[in-house]
Amino acid sequence: MFRSMTAFGRARETVSGKDITAEIKSVNNRYLDCTVKITKLYSFLEEKIKKYLLEKGITRGKVEVYISVDQLEQAGVEINLDTAYAHSYIEALKKLRDTFDLKDDISVSRVAMNKDIFTVKKPEDDIEGDWADIKSVLDKAIDTFLERRSEEGENLYKNIVEKIDNIKGYLSVIEKNSESDIKGYASKLEDRILKFLNDNSVQIDEQRILTEVAIFADKVAIDEELVRLNSHFQAFYGIAESGEPAGRKLDFLLQEMNRETNTIGSKASNTETAHLVVNIKNELEKIREQIQNIE
Repeated sequence: MFRSMTAFGRARETVSGKDITAEIKSVNNRYLDCTVKITKLYSFLEEKIKKYLLEKGITRGKVEVYISVDQLEQAGVEINLDTAYAHSYIEALKKLRDTFDLKDDISVSRVAMNKDIFTVKKPEDDIEGDWADIKSVLDKAIDTFLERRSEEGENLYKNIVEKIDNIKGYLSVIEKNSESDIKGYASKLEDRILKFLNDNSVQIDEQRILTEVAIFADKVAIDEELVRLNSHFQAFYGIAESGEPAGRKLDFLLQEMNRETNTIGSKASNTETAHLVVNIKNELEKIREQIQNIE
């Protein structure tokens, strides 16, 4: 079944003394464009997270991952003051105060709001341990994210199937019109020839009439286009049920559907068929818009 490229997932848990929040969201994009924002102390895990998303089957979309890690238990963690930076920062605040005659509210708590004045030193990095803690929360966010993608993808699938059914209905009428057009042309051609021949006392050449009808039938016949369109519809269902990313394949398939529809339109010999071709192209355009959001 389809998976939409638009989704959101979030999870938050306390693991090994860390308050971890993981969020993942995405919108449609031609390829996978992944951005990871994570608490600075754990930035070394960015590439690992990107690879992990691929392993989880996220292959397309503009994906943004946000992970916040607050250390609740500070064992072994040293927080020091960046004296030089703090001095420059406070001097800048004083200059701001004096230049614009502002209220003097430079206090410890106010200055401490700028976290850049502190340096944090962790114990020796436990990459595997940190990754295990973060992954346990990230997994839950990804599960929700993929579930939302599947739900939206199922809705897209149902909607597209409805449009394909509409197209099949239009094609059924077009096929009947095509058969009627050929029979009608044969009758009209014979009437005209008979009138001309009778008016001019010329003997009727039945074989010539049949030849002219056959030429016309060949020009307006849409059997091949109908067969190919039905083949494309079957291919659509096959791709949808394959369980693999389907967006790009369906995009190419839709181009082929449009090509066959245009050919049918060029062969249209009555107004109703022309209108039905317009309806088909309208449905195909709606499908194309929806396919852009399928992974």
